[in-house]
Parts: sequence; C-alpha cells; structure tokens
Amino acid sequence: MNNGFLSQEEIDALLRGEPVAGSPQDLSDIEKDAMGEIGNISMGSAATTLSILLSRRVSITTPKVRISSINEIKEQYPLPYLVIEVGYTHGLVGSNILAIRESDALIISDLMMGGDGTNPPTELNELYMSAVTEAMNQMMGSVATSMSTVFKKKIDIAPPACNLLDFATEGTIGSVPSTEEPLVAVAFRMEVEDLIDSEIMQLVSLAVAKEMVANLIGVVEANASPAAQPAAAPAAPLPAAAAPEPAPQPVPQPMPQPAMPMQQPMMVAMPAAAQPPPNVMVQPVQFAPLKPAMMPVADTNIGLILDVPLQVTVELGRTRKLIREILELAPGSVVELDKLAGEPVDILANGKQIAKGEVVVIDENFGVRITEIIGQLDRTALQ
Repeated sequence: MNNGFLSQEEIDALLRGEPVAGSPQDLSDIEKDAMGEIGNISMGSAATTLSILLSRRVSITTPKVRISSINEIKEQYPLPYLVIEVGYTHGLVGSNILAIRESDALIISDLMMGGDGTNPPTELNELYMSAVTEAMNQMMGSVATSMSTVFKKKIDIAPPACNLLDFATEGTIGSVPSTEEPLVAVAFRMEVEDLIDSEIMQLVSLAVAKEMVANLIGVVEANASPAAQPAAAPAAPLPAAAAPEPAPQPVPQPMPQPAMPMQQPMMVAMPAAAQPPPNVMVQPVQFAPLKPAMMPVADTNIGLILDVPLQVTVELGRTRKLIREILELAPGSVVELDKLAGEPVDILANGKQIAKGEVVVIDENFGVRITEIIGQLDRTALQ
C-alpha cells in the first residue's frame, strides 16, 4: 500500500480473500517479530513448567508466526487435537488457544500418572484427561505470569477448558465464531526427550495479537525514552582565566626553635606471604611415651547404668510349629518343648543368655535357682 492507494496485487489479494500486508487484517513484519518474541518467552516458561511436572527434559524451538484461519488449519492438520482455551480476565481482552496432538497428550498424561511414556493409553478417558488438563493448566498459568513480567502489568486468566477435537470433522475450534476469520497462528516444535517430537500451536485473534504487540512496544519505548535513562553527570566548569600573580612580599623569618630529636623512620609491616622465610632450625616433634595406668574401679560407677532398663527372662525351652499346627491349638493342647524334664532352664538378660538354673517353688510361687553363669567366651559361641 503506497500513499493510501492499493496496488493491483493487493486488490487481487483482497478479491481472493487474502489479507493485505499492513492492513487491519494482517500483521507487519515488526508485529510478527514481536509476536514471535512474546511466544518465545511465554512458551519457554511453559516448557520449564512442563519439564518439572514430567521430570523430563522439554525443549521448545523458536516459533513461526503466520496469519491463518480455522479452515486452513483444519486442512493442514486433519488430526485429533487436544484444544486448551483460556480466557483473559485481567490485562487483556479475548482468549488464547493452545492445540496439542492427541498422541502427544496421551504420552503427557501417562507421564503425569507415573508411567514412563513408552506405553501410553489408547484414548483419553476421564482420568487421563484430568491429568493432562492439570499439566496444561500449569503451563498456561506460567504463560500468563511471563506475559505479566514482559508487559509490566497484571495478566490473569480463567481456568482452562480442554476438549478433544478432530480437525478433520469438527466445525469450529474453541470460541472462534467464524471459520474464515483471520487468526494469528504461532507454531512451536516441542521435544520431550525421546518420547515426543511434534508441533504445538498457539492461536489468538488479530485483535488480541495487536493488543499484545502494543503492550510490548509500549514497554520497549518506555525503556528507551530519555526519562528512563539515567541523568548524565554535570560537566565540570571550565577553568577561569588565571589572575596575575601578586608581587612577592618579604617573608618574616621564624624564630629559632630548639633542636628536636630525629624521628625514627616508619616501619611498614609486610604480609606474611611477602616476608622472606627466617633461617630457623626445624626438628620433628617428640612425645613422651604413654604408660598405661590402672584406674581403680569405684563403686560409684554403678550409677552410670542405674537408669538402663534390663529385662530378665527364663526360657523353659523352644519348639517349631507349622502355621497349620498353630491354628489347631486350643485350650488343653500340649506343646512339647526341646528340653527334658528336670533339665536346666536358660536365663536371659535383654535376650542374651547369661546363666542356667533350675525351677524351684517358693511359697507357692515359681522361682529359678542359678546353677551356672555363662562366661564371656560361651556367650560369644551362643550368639
């Protein structure tokens, strides 16, 4: 478009229904670059969020910005896509649509559910749809946060709406009213390690795209304005013309003062690393030999273990039973032990055998008379 008039090529493009560069139905090259920068920053933040959720390395390449329409997108991508649409509630007017292939969404949902992504489900049921919706919710939330930082104003979004749409048969995508309405399509290549190597799309209306570009350009111009630059330091004043020197005046001679002792020159300490090493004799250190001394054992040492619990038990004997035999036990059953009648019983302290004894009766109570103390070597052998 030159001087407000359309060229023949532009007229032909309008007749074919194609947008003319520089018209309200298109974006200029600068606006496309600005949209690419916005998408690069926002989707880079979304990739970081997705990487944390999936515990996998996620990379998103530089976006490609173009003007398209619903019909054109449906013809180029006749596949089932998971469409996530979020509406702006503060800072922007309109909505943002993110489209991801169903096969990629299945892998993401499998990773969200604790799988390894190599054997994803065959369809997005309610459970897997909920998992991938949560991932997309986190991603779009990080996108809004990034745009708030870039635009230097608050950007809020409504909860996302996720729908599985087949672009080959579906009439519309999201809340876009017309299939011929020009849209700004920002395409990214997304890689999730060796599991996903695909393309995702971000779709916004021309009005939303131009508003985003206006916000970014406004921030750039505000940062580049002279008011935003730091004030330069005032220049030093030029020296004035030198005044003529006055005629020398006689200087009065000072009175003679008594001689003062000469001051000693100031000593400047050198750092330890700079000082030359002194000539000193270095000898290996020698210690006097240590002689073992026998410390007398006092009766008060027993106080160190007075509060230590000690459980003493008497073991009459042991046996092994099958689970079936234990289940058959009933009142009156007899359990045979591995010791003979009258054989010494074992006395244990905290589960360790320390002695042997025999069972006695004391005033109608059972007791144990210790007959043998197990020595230290014997206790080691028993362990």
